[in-house]
Amino acid sequence: MAIEPTKAIVPPRGVKTDYPLIDSDPYGTQFQHIKRVFGYARASDYAVGGAAAAASPLAFWLMEKFSPSHVGKGGFAPVMRLATAIGILGGVHIFYQRSINRFYGFTENTREVEKDMREMVDKVKKGEPLYGKSQLSEYLQGVAARNSRYTGLFAHVIPWFNVVNHNQHGIDTAKYYQQAERELEAERLGK
Repeated sequence: MAIEPTKAIVPPRGVKTDYPLIDSDPYGTQFQHIKRVFGYARASDYAVGGAAAAASPLAFWLMEKFSPSHVGKGGFAPVMRLATAIGILGGVHIFYQRSINRFYGFTENTREVEKDMREMVDKVKKGEPLYGKSQLSEYLQGVAARNSRYTGLFAHVIPWFNVVNHNQHGIDTAKYYQQAERELEAERLGK
């Protein structure tokens, strides 16, 4: 006799933050999730990420300048390529982490909350699903959601991506529908 999994959604554990939660699972490989995290990034995120990316090759160049390794012709170029690759990887990680921290509500996110509300209300008005369509059952979507919540916090150790669209992002989506209803009512009365 097979045990039937329950269809109840396991609510995410609430994390106390000073700012509102936008999404507890923005660290997916689905294009729409990555697009949101990059799209919501601020200019300061690009600046900090770029500076971090430049730090590694700059440090190796300075070390070679002040304390030459004397490796001979062609010995320094591979090291610089490796330092540049490491710098770029680190810079992208820092950039992505700064943006994700706003989704989690760990840092000030007023601009992102407003942008999220606008984006989701527009989706509601168009009749689109908020977080994409999924071919999986509710149970498997829940499994995917539980396995990937807040994984962006540990991405520097284990990059654990979520490749499943699901509707369990740790927030009450009713606010989007209520706002869309208010806007549609205001448009109807205004015309």
